[in-house]
Amino acid sequence: MKKPELLAPAGSFEKAKTAFMYGADAVYCGTGTLSLRSRAEVDDSDLAKTIEYAHSIGKKVYAAINIYAWDEYYEEIKKQAKMLNEIKVDGIIASDGGVIEILKEYAPDIDIHISTQANTVSYHSANFWYKNGAKRVILGREMNKEQIREIMKNKPTDLEVEIFVHGAICFGYSGRCFLSDFLASRSANLGDCAQSCRWAYNVYVEEHNKPGNLMPVEYDEKGTYIFSSKDLCLIKEIPEIIEMGIDSLKIEGRLKTEYYLASVVNSYRNAIDDYMKSPKDYDYTKYLKELEKTKTRGLTTFYFNDRNNKDFQEYDGKQYNPSYEFGGKVLEYSKDKSIIEIKNKLKVGDTMEILIPENITPYEFVIDELWDTDTDENVDFVNPGKAGQAIKLKLPIECKKRLDIKKKKIKGAI
Repeated sequence: MKKPELLAPAGSFEKAKTAFMYGADAVYCGTGTLSLRSRAEVDDSDLAKTIEYAHSIGKKVYAAINIYAWDEYYEEIKKQAKMLNEIKVDGIIASDGGVIEILKEYAPDIDIHISTQANTVSYHSANFWYKNGAKRVILGREMNKEQIREIMKNKPTDLEVEIFVHGAICFGYSGRCFLSDFLASRSANLGDCAQSCRWAYNVYVEEHNKPGNLMPVEYDEKGTYIFSSKDLCLIKEIPEIIEMGIDSLKIEGRLKTEYYLASVVNSYRNAIDDYMKSPKDYDYTKYLKELEKTKTRGLTTFYFNDRNNKDFQEYDGKQYNPSYEFGGKVLEYSKDKSIIEIKNKLKVGDTMEILIPENITPYEFVIDELWDTDTDENVDFVNPGKAGQAIKLKLPIECKKRLDIKKKKIKGAI
């Protein structure tokens, strides 16, 4: 039984360090304006720093040049490919055939990973990419487990396979969507998706034989989220996925927070490790319990178990978690007063949880005292007013720098 790689998103160097701390084997990053999350780009110096750091701790970094490129993009693609070859990224994620040809010429030492954007949904397609230089294919999220097994049985032995196990599902086929470009002049296929599928819409139908007489479709005060899907979650299916021999399990979310990264990566890290140690004792519910604390939409297995599954629309358009939120991260640990960078309002009496790497059960405690970082005076609460704002509090256990703390929203808390 082969242990799969756990692959996490990294929208910045800091997020990469968080992902590695909580158990990611590798991270994937964007490259300037040439990836499908241009708002989560990592500049060249940060990317080089991320790669150097990752290699120093035995981890990997993959970079994305997975746009569908117009001709005017190719000079920049050549520069990026040469740069990535020089700084020794571990793999480049691409989907456009023209881009892949450039990579073979300008980044000859780097593995090519075929993006999910390429819609690889058959072993015939997987074999095609292998013959054209691919080291790995990232399968389309629309596949079910029988289809994935068929690919695993018929692919070249040394062709790696990666699948998504957690995160947002795109309205378009494996991400190929023109809705954002049509509505907001922001192309999803060039890395600038406005996530139009997440918007609230007012929907009307025209009354028969009465042109211009529009009747509203039922919706609440928020409108109706007719395109928005739930988030993919395959934590229960980890045993089947590992038994298939999948090489890499991917978490979506380069635009997500460090809190999201820490919680989700930690849950899947523990799930994979626990199953490898004792398959018969695998209990997905304890990992799902932690994932539920980070969700902002419903969770679905999409088509993995059932091609006829219809339970993947998120009509409520949820964008928040009613029970938990990011409290802050540890900047400096001290036995008496640790310094915490705050992310949401904290007050004396709040119930907090410390996320501990390699432990699925967080450590819960109540804030007894807070101290101002400048004056060292007692305060009853603190609001985040600026980036990097901090507070002092006493932590009940020794914590490494950067350990994340979540706040439990309890009844009566403001």
